[in-house]
Amino acid sequence: MSILNMTIPLVGAAGLYLSLATYKEILKRPEGNDTVRGIAGQIKEGASAFLRQETRYLGFFCLAVFFLLWMFLGFLTAVCFVFGASCSVSASFIGMRAATQSNSRTATAASNGNAREALFIAFDGGSVMGLAVASLGLIGLGVIVSFVSIHNIAGPLVGFGVGATSVALFARIGGGIYTKAADVGSDLVGKVEAGIPEDDPRNPGVIADNVGDNVGDVAGMGADNFESYVNSIVACATIGVTMTPTLIATIIGDPTLQEVTDAQRWGFTF
Repeated sequence: MSILNMTIPLVGAAGLYLSLATYKEILKRPEGNDTVRGIAGQIKEGASAFLRQETRYLGFFCLAVFFLLWMFLGFLTAVCFVFGASCSVSASFIGMRAATQSNSRTATAASNGNAREALFIAFDGGSVMGLAVASLGLIGLGVIVSFVSIHNIAGPLVGFGVGATSVALFARIGGGIYTKAADVGSDLVGKVEAGIPEDDPRNPGVIADNVGDNVGDVAGMGADNFESYVNSIVACATIGVTMTPTLIATIIGDPTLQEVTDAQRWGFTF
């Protein structure tokens, strides 16, 4: 295990710390009056309840896939599948938590006429999930690369990527269905039947609509971004480790590379 391999998860841990520091800065901003806090609290409660229920059902799915992978592809691949799924779920929860905390603070700053502060609060709220996605990906892939032999790394890497994809599938589709149903339902009841404006706080469906926006467009997108980020790296690594020195020499047009060893080609050893 080289020093470079050990550095990868440490960089990820530093990114998570920066994400936490940004989240704490958001909490220092004023949340608004009692009405704003009450509506924001209902949205946070609904989003948290949805994600908890979704994660509970997702856990049964991951457990079944874990045993299947253990039977056919080995225990290490199955463990990495659960590891990838756990990192993806964590990215979803972190993003949703940051969004539900920053939404009311952004609205309060904007209503007070401070557009600059509102922009920075919204930007910080999104950056919390962005940092968490990249950091969790570095931690997960870095741990696998650091502790698994290069000769047996294909299965664990694929297992980690499949775990991230599984959560993204459930979070994106489940959250998307919820947010679209709540959006259409609140519009039909509010605008068509009751004749009140869209997103009017007097319409209870607006709360469900905002809950759906958080669980679908934030938490679901967080898992989706994590899956795309991780599997892009896994795909590139897969292509890299399967390319022989002869193939590289043919592509580049330098025949001297045919004699390069794997350790020299990578620049470090696993």
